[in-house]
Amino acid sequence: MTVTVADGVTWNAEAFQQIAEDTSGRPVLFTNARVMTMDPLIGTMTEADVLLVGSVIVGVGPGIVTAAQDDNAIVVDCTGTTVVPAVVDMVALAGGRDRRSEYVATLTPGNAADLLVVPDQFAEDVPSAMATLVARPAAVRALVAAGKPVLWAGTDVPGRPTAPAAGIPAAQDLTGSPRIGVWIDREDFLHQELTADGRYDETRGGRPHAYQGRYWIDGDRIDYLDDLGFWAFGEFRGDELHHAGYIMKLR
Repeated sequence: MTVTVADGVTWNAEAFQQIAEDTSGRPVLFTNARVMTMDPLIGTMTEADVLLVGSVIVGVGPGIVTAAQDDNAIVVDCTGTTVVPAVVDMVALAGGRDRRSEYVATLTPGNAADLLVVPDQFAEDVPSAMATLVARPAAVRALVAAGKPVLWAGTDVPGRPTAPAAGIPAAQDLTGSPRIGVWIDREDFLHQELTADGRYDETRGGRPHAYQGRYWIDGDRIDYLDDLGFWAFGEFRGDELHHAGYIMKLR
């Protein structure tokens, strides 16, 4: 597969082909780039590398390319480009976080492999690099989400994920789901009944039908749309349902 940018200049087509065809989980190394990590400890580096293994960043900094052959990494030459996080923490940009551990979406080893690669001339800082994705998508060299390319050389990657359709989804048929039933918190204050037709009905402190509405389950996440119009969420953790500070079990 040959992928070219809008002006007809090929950019790392061979590396992209290797990424697209790989089934063995080879590391991917973006090398020779200016890297704006947004991590206050690491900062910005020139002629640096970002190493991805699966959906995780495992290394950032100069010299990683020396191990690329040992690890059978796919090498993406990013000379003349800047790599920034694909998700920007606006609070951090404004200096609103006083602990490094609270920073969200930095190019830090151990974090999700979400990154954006743009030409240096469009990356005076992180906001301008991000603006390139919106204003000049054809100039984007790579957009990677959880280690998988979404855009490459200004072109949509075949089979890329697409956003869910906007709007409230249809009710789920949850007949037979092990999560159907009445969930009760430890203090016996909150009873939340989930029914197979995608409806919930809460009893709080003995007050029946305190909240009622629709719900949707996606993996371990549950989203609620109350009949009053507000949204809420919960999370299934093993045999527990965590919701709004309550921890419930199916009874």
